[in-house]
Amino acid sequence: MRLIGPASQPLREELDVMREKIDFSGATVLEIGCGAATRTEQIARHTDVKAIVAAEIDPVAHSKNLEKQVNKVRFESFGAQEIPYESESFDVVIMLKSLHHVPGTMMRQSLSEIHRVLKMGGLAYLSEPVFQGDLNEVIRMFHDEEAVREAAFESIGVAISSGLFSLQEEYFYLSPVRMESFKQFQQAIMNATYQEHQSDDRLVNRVRERFEGFRSVDEKNPFYFETPNRVDLLRKI
Repeated sequence: MRLIGPASQPLREELDVMREKIDFSGATVLEIGCGAATRTEQIARHTDVKAIVAAEIDPVAHSKNLEKQVNKVRFESFGAQEIPYESESFDVVIMLKSLHHVPGTMMRQSLSEIHRVLKMGGLAYLSEPVFQGDLNEVIRMFHDEEAVREAAFESIGVAISSGLFSLQEEYFYLSPVRMESFKQFQQAIMNATYQEHQSDDRLVNRVRERFEGFRSVDEKNPFYFETPNRVDLLRKI
């Protein structure tokens, strides 16, 4: 396993990677930390998945999700450390950029819970952001996740070495991120409901200056980033 991928990586959309790595046909899926459920809705609409339980522990995001009606999807609120389902309930468990948000003392417990609710031979798809790239350098000014991302990586390694899972594949890729303005960045990332940082006008101005430094000459995509990701595909054994 590698925390950081090779210098050369493919540029891909996350849904395309998931569809390549996961057999969704007829599968019962649990997505933990679904956020605004963007990927949840894509899976429901663009694959032959049987059913998805989309869990989000943040009350604001969960409340917004409950207002949606998405075929095959049921929205619930719970964290990975305590999954309220019987053992061997799911074919696939997905965590997209969310394992590092689990409190450090609960990461190993969360992976044990994922192992418990997966059917024998089931797949855990764990996608984590890699601590590199221009956008990461902007975000770390107010929310430095280097330590928690390393902790998430280490917890996956322990889950493998302890015999819960076999590592089927580790895959690195870049995902495109397009933003129209600093205001969009501020709303989507700085002011996200899961953020716990404190920001004043001075910090906001510093972040704005750094963000604006990546402005492109392309009017259609004034702010464009390619963010690195690592996917660990774990098979329950």
